[in-house]
Amino acid sequence: MSASPSPEAARGALTAALCYLGWGLVPLYWRELAGINPVELIAHRALWSLVFLAALVGTMRIGRQVLAGLAGPRAVGLNFLSASLLTANWLVYVWGVNTGHVIECSLGYFLVPLFNVALGRFVLHEHLRRLQWLAIATAAAGVLLMILQLGRPPWLALALAATWSAYGLLRKQSALGSLAGLTVETLLLAPLAGAFLLWQHHTGAGALGRVDGVTHVLVLSSGVITAIPLLLFAYGARRIRLTTMGLLQYLAPSVQLALGVWVFREPFSADRAGGFALIWAGLALYTFDNLRGSRARA
Repeated sequence: MSASPSPEAARGALTAALCYLGWGLVPLYWRELAGINPVELIAHRALWSLVFLAALVGTMRIGRQVLAGLAGPRAVGLNFLSASLLTANWLVYVWGVNTGHVIECSLGYFLVPLFNVALGRFVLHEHLRRLQWLAIATAAAGVLLMILQLGRPPWLALALAATWSAYGLLRKQSALGSLAGLTVETLLLAPLAGAFLLWQHHTGAGALGRVDGVTHVLVLSSGVITAIPLLLFAYGARRIRLTTMGLLQYLAPSVQLALGVWVFREPFSADRAGGFALIWAGLALYTFDNLRGSRARA
């Protein structure tokens, strides 16, 4: 008989599940701000995240780690690149949610694990097992079916998967922890975000001072909305197995898909469902291969 999970592992799994559930439900938040320019929303997110993260960095006394991420042109360049990828991912995501493409956004995050495998093979030159190749081929068939059905590639989903996977690849090469890394990235983007918001206000296009009280609160909460799931993720990731985390990651796009179909009433035809089914089949193969590999190593 296998040992029951420790209380620490159980808390880690619950925390990680709450993180992914929060990421899955976040379209409900962004939809409340659909009347605001997505670029402005992302600028607010960067600026108010920095305020929140700076308080956490001071409380946890990891200022030296943050300074290490700014030590030298190479460190600054890599962190700025990862920050740009994260910003692009969030911008595409917010635009997609607020223009009625929640289902396609969920597809993007379903594709992320398979994009990670492909990056491992073609960028890091890792060896892929047969089931991993089959998983990628099955998901590619699902994307091809969607292209035939839509008459175009699902650009939104592909952009989300590509930017998030590339961001993850850069973060893997960083020695910074998740909180310090996010703080450095946000610090590098904050001047650009602040300049853009000042320009928006100067030209009369900015939201602050021109929207109702509830919208003001929602806009100013963007930093907390962003940072809390990340902290939950960091807590959970240190306490549970990677395979468990890999299974839990499907919770977020599953919740997003449910919101797109049953809350936002986006069209979900049989052809589109067929494309999703092939992608889910690829994910099932990938997950099975990971679980089998984990047991073999154990």
